[in-house]
Amino acid sequence: MKRMVLAAQSDAIEWEAGLVQRARGGDVRAFERLYREHIGTVYGLCLRLTRDPPIAQDCAQEAFFNAWRSLQRFQTRSRFGTWLHRIAVNVVLARRRKPSALCELPPRPPEEDGDLTDPPGEWTLDTPVEVSEIEAAVAALPEGARDVLVLCAIYGYSHSEAAGMLGVAEGTCKAQLHRARALLRARLEPESQP
Repeated sequence: MKRMVLAAQSDAIEWEAGLVQRARGGDVRAFERLYREHIGTVYGLCLRLTRDPPIAQDCAQEAFFNAWRSLQRFQTRSRFGTWLHRIAVNVVLARRRKPSALCELPPRPPEEDGDLTDPPGEWTLDTPVEVSEIEAAVAALPEGARDVLVLCAIYGYSHSEAAGMLGVAEGTCKAQLHRARALLRARLEPESQP
């Protein structure tokens, strides 16, 4: 069974590499297929980082535009999706730095201070939490913590990969993930009973 899964993954990687090669040669249809395969995850990443659907859509479209322009420089050592995610993160970060009022992201909630040490044991919730509650809690995180949480905990990037995408030190990435988890824990755990 494991061999079959690995073979299917290998076939998918080869299929995508073929599309990339054709797109590099100017085949617009091949790039359209890559777009259709990846727009959902790229938009989802942008939405989680920006918290604003129209801005996320703009960022996702700009990421694909940048990918098309830079396709000749794509090195096939990494997967196309990973490369796209890095471009999307860069687009979102550049958007945040723009001074134009038209490009500003929604204001962040005030940052919370507090003890960020993990209590002993695994984090468990005593009551079920709705997906919408989790999404709202993630959206309310401070930017740095949210960015690292989205890349590491949701999209599965390593600390090293996320740090590279965000342009921060790996130690900063680890600290931000720790902070994000602590803030989420505080927001999602039920109130303690007296």
